[in-house]
Amino acid sequence: MNKKQFINRLGLWVLVKGEKYFGVPDVALNERRGEKLGRLLFRFDKKHRERARSNVKFVFPELTDSEQETMVREMFLHFGRVAADFMRAPIRTDEEIISSTTIIGGEYFYQTRDAKKGGFILTGHLGNWERFAHWIRKNNSTILSVARDANDSAITERVIKIRSKTGMEMLSRGNAARQMIQRLRQGDFIGILPDQNDEEAFIPFFGHPAGTVLGPAVLHLRTKSPILPCCNLRTGVGTYDLHFFEPIVAHEGETPEQLMGRVNLVLEKMIRMAPEQYLWMHDRWRGARRKGLI
Repeated sequence: MNKKQFINRLGLWVLVKGEKYFGVPDVALNERRGEKLGRLLFRFDKKHRERARSNVKFVFPELTDSEQETMVREMFLHFGRVAADFMRAPIRTDEEIISSTTIIGGEYFYQTRDAKKGGFILTGHLGNWERFAHWIRKNNSTILSVARDANDSAITERVIKIRSKTGMEMLSRGNAARQMIQRLRQGDFIGILPDQNDEEAFIPFFGHPAGTVLGPAVLHLRTKSPILPCCNLRTGVGTYDLHFFEPIVAHEGETPEQLMGRVNLVLEKMIRMAPEQYLWMHDRWRGARRKGLI
């Protein structure tokens, strides 16, 4: 067995064991276990710990060293809670998701849903991005997402199985564009998280050029389906505020680059609402550094 195979098998083992360990009815216990996971990652995952520190310093230079470190530590705790909640998804009930979620700006969601023209649900790796799919399903809607497969197919199948419990349908990247257009025409939602490094274009994000995917803008311009920003922010043990914002619609003659510039600004706005709940461990500006843009 080579190193890659070993890591894949270890990842699957952790996922299977995690479903049992985190799959408890007690939400507070689940979160405490998730926080333990976050502390372990902070202690032993030097690569992502240092990347998070670097990103927070890059984006928030006005904060003191102590404030930056507090944000990074809280981010790891939050990531642990989100991971724990994700693995608990198979036992989470509709009643729990409704009672634990406060909706802000819900009129934007209902107007988009009732127009029956489909829409793109825009969010980032912020708050609990996995959990809101359950709320959307409970509100008589279907949401699909396109995700890169994990390195091991068994891990991919396991993750898809967990996500399906919340009502999230997964599309493979191979033929995703055609499938998305078909489902938008049926009035379904497509979840998009365009806050990861991609070298299609370099567009400002927190004031610095960042590699940004153009696909969501291209599909919007083709389908005219609105882009509906939202974020699901943790407010306490097992409780969340689900924020919806005014839909984004392309201006006359607007290019994909210009549209994604507005998308990045909305993502920034949402992240600033709870920066400690954002996934700072991702190397968002890697492509820009390679190009010598920063």
